[in-house]
Amino acid sequence: MWTTIFLRMMHRLIKRGALHLTLPDGQVEQFGTGPAIKITLHDASLPRRIVTNPELAVGEAYMDGTLTIEDDDLYGFLALGIRNFALGRGEGLERHIGPLFKHLQQFNPIGRAKENVAHHYDLSGQLYDLFLDTDKQYSCAYFRHPDMSLEDAQLAKKTHIARKLMLEPDMHVMDIGCGWGGMAITLAQDFGVSVTGVTLSEEQHAVATQRVKDAGLEDRVSILLKDYRTVEKRFDRIVSVGMFEHVGVPHYREYFSHVRRKLRRDGVALIHTIGRASPPSRTSPWINKYIFPGGYVPAMSEAVKAIEKERLWVTDLEVWRLHYAETLKHWHDRFMARVDEAQALYDERFCRMWRFYLVASELTFRLHRQCVFQFQITREQTAVPLTRDYLYRDAEELPSQQAAQ
Repeated sequence: MWTTIFLRMMHRLIKRGALHLTLPDGQVEQFGTGPAIKITLHDASLPRRIVTNPELAVGEAYMDGTLTIEDDDLYGFLALGIRNFALGRGEGLERHIGPLFKHLQQFNPIGRAKENVAHHYDLSGQLYDLFLDTDKQYSCAYFRHPDMSLEDAQLAKKTHIARKLMLEPDMHVMDIGCGWGGMAITLAQDFGVSVTGVTLSEEQHAVATQRVKDAGLEDRVSILLKDYRTVEKRFDRIVSVGMFEHVGVPHYREYFSHVRRKLRRDGVALIHTIGRASPPSRTSPWINKYIFPGGYVPAMSEAVKAIEKERLWVTDLEVWRLHYAETLKHWHDRFMARVDEAQALYDERFCRMWRFYLVASELTFRLHRQCVFQFQITREQTAVPLTRDYLYRDAEELPSQQAAQ
């Protein structure tokens, strides 16, 4: 019965491109027209699992090796799937059930938030060293030129954000979700500000603290292992890069209320987050289980609704479209070049999971209306200049101290 339902679903869904499928019993089916991506299912339970929860089942089957792709063409297979299945909207029975649990999955009180962060960010630091740039920037780079290296594009990202913050020496900056400390160190080193970074990851806290010490910036940079909600202080500037995706829709109003309370009257905040250029949806079940539990990519309408309710001004909004796709391509290629080292740290199943994550993420930016939002936010409408000229004046110049490293 399940195989029949599965085949009907596939015939209905494959409208662009073609899929050549070999079932566990040897039966062969073709869906769509044109050159086909060829896959084989090796587990008789897969038709049922794919019908009930396609994204989770396909991701797990690839991890386990019970779904194989000819020539391991994961890019081709996932591109076919995203184009036809509208990844993120969901197909099968899960698309009707999943949204009911959306808010429960994203309920992120302080204790649970730490557990969710640990799932991803407390992996071995050696893993991230395999594919990140030397500054360990685990967020979207800014490719001012198509041929930029990953190192230069990540530096350009930090410089662009610093311009939006309009930093002046001796300002106090809060970095919400400071990662391994790269942004905090750059802002203190190159712009003369003091930075308080907060993270819930014990691994990131240890690395960032040591990096601050090695840079001789202990008098200017403090890395705290705590929830941003527990910080009782006001700042001239607030920056948050790649953290808002972990807040959860039920906590958006709470998040921006803390931004407002922690920002001085004439202060400026820059919130950099992955976003969706489509209406609100839900998180892929596979991503939620294996990569970012509790995570969610916001629609612009969801974020702005919370900002409006906190009586904050969006003084600048920038949408980066393919910058993260290019970043993820760099990460994938670097990871695969050192995949043997990753396998020594974990195992083959983990490496297949990580590759699936990187490729699926890249193609979602290329093919499925995912992007990056940068919200510049203030309490006062006069806190920033009336035009954007200040962002691009001498834009080709990078901070000399950082560029010299």
